[in-house]
Amino acid sequence: MKKDETFELSIKKLEDIVSKLENGEESLEDSLKLFKEGTELAGFCYKILENAEQKITDLSKVTLKDKLKEAESIDE
Repeated sequence: MKKDETFELSIKKLEDIVSKLENGEESLEDSLKLFKEGTELAGFCYKILENAEQKITDLSKVTLKDKLKEAESIDE
């Protein structure tokens, strides 16, 4: 997998692989290669999604803390 690979490009490649595999016209050897590439792409995309989820969680915590501090300062 290339270092400059994006999530969107990886999803597109994954969709193409799934389409080829569902078509059933690939040889067994080519199907296995496609499957291997697909699992690598899926893992890459999963990691990106995990990182995005963690960033959202972190940002939500910061935002919640800021809101709580604002609420405390209003009460004073």
